[in-house]
Amino acid sequence: MQLTPTITFRGVERTAAIEDEILARLHALEAYCGQIMGCRVLLEPVQRHHEKGNRYHVRIDLTVPGDEIVITHEASLHKTAQDVEAAKLTKAAESDPERKHVRVAIREAFDLARRRLQDYARRRRGAVKRPAGPARGRVSQMSPVDEFGYIEAEDGHEVYFNKRSVLKQSFDRLAVGSVVSFVEEPGEKGPQASTVKILHPRRVHHRSQTTAGARVVR
Repeated sequence: MQLTPTITFRGVERTAAIEDEILARLHALEAYCGQIMGCRVLLEPVQRHHEKGNRYHVRIDLTVPGDEIVITHEASLHKTAQDVEAAKLTKAAESDPERKHVRVAIREAFDLARRRLQDYARRRRGAVKRPAGPARGRVSQMSPVDEFGYIEAEDGHEVYFNKRSVLKQSFDRLAVGSVVSFVEEPGEKGPQASTVKILHPRRVHHRSQTTAGARVVR
């Protein structure tokens, strides 16, 4: 990164552990785009739930050549609570749920930043326009409660989809690793998929064999 990042804690106790985690995730972003010229990160609480603790807001401003990428994210209480509960089961000796809430919000915000940087890098490389017909990929992330997920396309980029996009009301049959076909289109937050269709394993296997045979012929 060409400039020292600015990290602001507003209404949140600044700790070395949280600051180090933010810095580590910032450096990791450079693997997806080595042209980050500057970065500002803001961490602040949004509201307090009497049982589950604070809900945190993370804002990330990335300055890149010719553009500025802004990510604003609030981790859902439900998802944060799940992470905290899992941590309690595996490490009962540590009782600091608020730190877990903060870390979940940071992780989710930087996941969004990574996807936005990947899209920016592809645009800068002048990637060839993708065909309007169905593409193929695998489900890389799923959020059954919030009814959305992400597909990793064959070229490695990620595409958002929601329950309404899945054909034949088969959203509940999807899992991480499911092979699907989809039509990609631009959305408010980047690439999104419509007409997502689960591909039958036999059909995928047949297609792979056909493709392999074609390569051997060449």
